[in-house]
Amino acid sequence: MPEAPKLPLDIVTRFMKLMEPLDYDTALKLVSDQCVYTNPPPLGTVQGPAGIRAVLEPFFAPTVENEFRVLRAAASGPVVFLERLDRHLFGDRWVELPVTGVFEVHDGLITYWRDYFDAATILTQLPG
Repeated sequence: MPEAPKLPLDIVTRFMKLMEPLDYDTALKLVSDQCVYTNPPPLGTVQGPAGIRAVLEPFFAPTVENEFRVLRAAASGPVVFLERLDRHLFGDRWVELPVTGVFEVHDGLITYWRDYFDAATILTQLPG
């Protein structure tokens, strides 16, 4: 079994890779119970793996495939910034959303996650 990632950047990029196939059970093991996850309105803030899953699972349920392209990454101590292009396949149509994510990692777990994006960008692309 491969050794678990230790650097904050490695932990966050591993988390994003596990989220592509929606492997919630494995991905959320990298998230602290106290993790605060915030999205732009109207989504707001939730806490811990269960809160994160409650936000993401309904959104991703109709997707056929997901891709989180990391365009740029930077880390300073426990803080990680990812500039991403999140791509979601709904039926036969890809929906793309530019996102900047800010994470903090402590003791090998993500303790803070805030995504910045224009909600209208995704909402105007969604089918139906």
